[in-house]
This record gives sequence, structure tokens and C-alpha cells, in this order.
Amino acid sequence: MFDIRFTRSAEKYLKKLKDIHLKKAFRDALDEISADPYIGQLKTANLSGIYCYDVYYNRINHEIAYRIFEDNGKYIVVILAGTHENFYDELKRYIK
Repeated sequence: MFDIRFTRSAEKYLKKLKDIHLKKAFRDALDEISADPYIGQLKTANLSGIYCYDVYYNRINHEIAYRIFEDNGKYIVVILAGTHENFYDELKRYIK
């Protein structure tokens, strides 16, 4: 099991969620990522080294972007979470 840490923007997004079932879907997804961090899709080009995991809820695609660190202990940093709309543009801005 990997520890999960959050950036400020990811933590803020997850904290603002009001729908209990959507929060549970994100929690379940984070549990799956913690158990097997390589379950997400590895991105390439200017997003190389970042994994993205899809969370489908109520016919809407949500995304979780994270990076895996195995240097000083095993942990995952959730960079960004949100709906698929404009997600990758926002992620690219956040990475810069």
C-alpha cells in the first residue's frame, strides 16, 4: 500500500464535493490507486511521468492525476482531480 498525499488544489476540489456518492467513488478510486498505483494510464509528451485514473459517476467522467514516488518511502501525490472537461489543459498549466 502506498501513502496518498494531495496538492492543495486536489485537496480543495475533493473537500468541496457535496455529493456523498461521488465522494465515495473518489475514495474507492483512491483506495484502488493506493493498492496498485500503476492501474492508471501513464501519460506521455509534456505530461510524462503522470498517471491518470478515470472515475465514472452519473454518466460524467472525472479524472485523478497523480505521480508515484518510491525514493524515500512509497507514496503517491495526487496532483489534480476534477471533471474531464478542460482537465488536461488545467493539468498542463499546473505542471508549469
